[in-house]
Amino acid sequence: MEQKEFNIPFSGLKQGKHDFNYKIENKFFESFGYDEFEAVDVQLNVVLNKTSTMMELDFDADGTVNVNCDLTSEPYDQPISGTLQLVVKFGEEYNDDDDEILILPHGEHQVNIAQYVYEMIILAVPQKRVHPGIWDGTLKSDALRKLEELQPKDKKNNKDDNDPRWDELKKLLTDK
Repeated sequence: MEQKEFNIPFSGLKQGKHDFNYKIENKFFESFGYDEFEAVDVQLNVVLNKTSTMMELDFDADGTVNVNCDLTSEPYDQPISGTLQLVVKFGEEYNDDDDEILILPHGEHQVNIAQYVYEMIILAVPQKRVHPGIWDGTLKSDALRKLEELQPKDKKNNKDDNDPRWDELKKLLTDK
């Protein structure tokens, strides 16, 4: 789905650098049919450097995406940041086979960056999503309590589980 607000009209721009700023929200991902984020708040800055023969686009994104924790299913805001560099050249026909080089047909006057923004932000989210409250002990949830209950008991502290067969072998380690 083409998103017109992500069309950058370059034909009227002078050579040099030009800044474009975007606020990315959840509706952007919904337009791609992607529904793993509950909320999105990402600031995107795109610097277009236009020369006589090509253009360079530097993407820089920072913000948060609200996702569910893989361990507890608790929602939390995952900080993300991503960068991407794209070179736009001109040729006989459109070609986006290369991740870093986009070829537009001669005579094009704008470039749509929506797909690149989508992929950059998706790839900026960690594959394993863990609520920060798990690491610092502040998260209290039913799922986390259940995981702790089901965790194997520490054998060293539980003397009742001693197996006498192992005691004889342990003596061999200490009797040298």
